[in-house]
Amino acid sequence: MLGRTNGEILAWDSYVLSSPMATGYHQSGWRRVIEESFGHRTCYLTVQGHNGALQGTLPLVLLASRGFGRFLVSLPFVNYGGLIFSSSEAQRVLEQRAVELARELHADHIELRHQALMDTAWVSTERKVSMQLSLPSSYEELVKGFPSKLRSQVRRAQKEGMTARVGGSECLDEFYRVFSRCMRDLGTPVYAKGFFAKILEVFPKEARICVVSHGETPVAAGFLYGFRSSLEIPWAASDKRFNKLAPNMLLYGTVLEYACRQGFQVFDFGRSSPDSGTYRFKEQWGAQPHQLYWYYWMKGGRPVPQLNPQNPKYALAIRLWQNLPVAVANLLGPHIVKHLP
Repeated sequence: MLGRTNGEILAWDSYVLSSPMATGYHQSGWRRVIEESFGHRTCYLTVQGHNGALQGTLPLVLLASRGFGRFLVSLPFVNYGGLIFSSSEAQRVLEQRAVELARELHADHIELRHQALMDTAWVSTERKVSMQLSLPSSYEELVKGFPSKLRSQVRRAQKEGMTARVGGSECLDEFYRVFSRCMRDLGTPVYAKGFFAKILEVFPKEARICVVSHGETPVAAGFLYGFRSSLEIPWAASDKRFNKLAPNMLLYGTVLEYACRQGFQVFDFGRSSPDSGTYRFKEQWGAQPHQLYWYYWMKGGRPVPQLNPQNPKYALAIRLWQNLPVAVANLLGPHIVKHLP
């Protein structure tokens, strides 16, 4: 298991950066983000070869509450995680250790968020896809491939006097103002602003914020995270009161331009359910679906849990949440959402 010494952390990150299976969320900094933002227990498993070098890693976070149960996730709150390994033997050892840990912690299940198919006996679900767009060397070339309607929608936002900029922590208050209102409108508890502040603190080079404003008012915003050749927008929001002015189109046009200018080769729009509204929105930009595989170990062979907004049993709670004042939702939301993966 990963310790706290500088040498152990350096070895973990060196292995992560050497592995083609790794995502940005496998970096050890996310352990600090999750522990300091939410107070959750983290268990970062490792397996070593005969020479002492790492052969596999698995970051796990324990979520435990009376309302949602006890379970281990790799990783909660983000799109990716799971095992990375150099051999099938290392994979087998990590799976076994994860199950042993789950039993020790009295967890009901383990959830691993993988981007690729894995040879395992664990149950998998394929409900989500990652929408990704291959980027050319210039934004001008990318725009040429956009449908004319899409280009006109981006221009419309600009004609309405909207402006966009990409920055760092100085944009956090504006981002959170838009994001928290949007989450309330969706009926979803919002993360505390401190969560995003911690990401910016731990990953000052990798994390950025894009804000679209109408005059002095922020009306759309996105949180960006880059790793290797890919730029992801794991959190994005717009103020529905300004939807007719198309701020969301300017937001995505701006972040795509930023991605091209920074030399990223792929823009990751994040995960969606196939044929959903968000799926179609991302598809119009040219994004293509990449199947996601979420793997589960279930205690006693129980059915895979449905801890998501699409579960009908949460419908009433969502409707009630949508009617809360934003200030109340922002106060209560972080205490609830910290237990939702």
